Amino acid sequence: MLTAILIMALGAVVLGAALGYASIKFKVEGDPLVDKIDAILPQTQCGQCGYPGCKPYAEAISKGEADINLCPPGGMEGVQRLADLLGREVKPLEAEEKPKQVAIIDEQTCIGCTLCIQACPVDAIVGAAKQMHTIVESLCTGCELCVPPCPVECIRMEPVAETIDNWKWKYPVIELKKVA
Repeated sequence: MLTAILIMALGAVVLGAALGYASIKFKVEGDPLVDKIDAILPQTQCGQCGYPGCKPYAEAISKGEADINLCPPGGMEGVQRLADLLGREVKPLEAEEKPKQVAIIDEQTCIGCTLCIQACPVDAIVGAAKQMHTIVESLCTGCELCVPPCPVECIRMEPVAETIDNWKWKYPVIELKKVA
């Protein structure tokens, strides 16, 4: 009887150790579906979808709490890609689709109040208090969150002209590998 209990205890310890090792070895960081959805979203962090950024919106979509057609910066192309990924039907965009744009500050009018810097979710505005501010265009996502807080209305949005440098394929290019 004592031998049977010892054998059972030893088996439990071995299985517990194996499960502990497996949980460490095969640990999954986050939800892979959320990462795939987040990769499709435009990363403007603008909040126009009703969520504070693209990652929370991706999490809500994956849980079924949000629809796939709430992202104006992603446009209908984004809705189509999300529908393809999730196997859902394409729905019309809930808001007006806008072209890619960038914020421009009229540096002669800027009073250096820093309200736009505080509103920018991607730190694309540089400047100091009571000093002129400017936009780092390569970082600006065109979310328009800097426009409303400006007390002197020195920020305007301008469409980004499509060039070879910023043009993108509608869908990711699949690279074919040569088999030797």
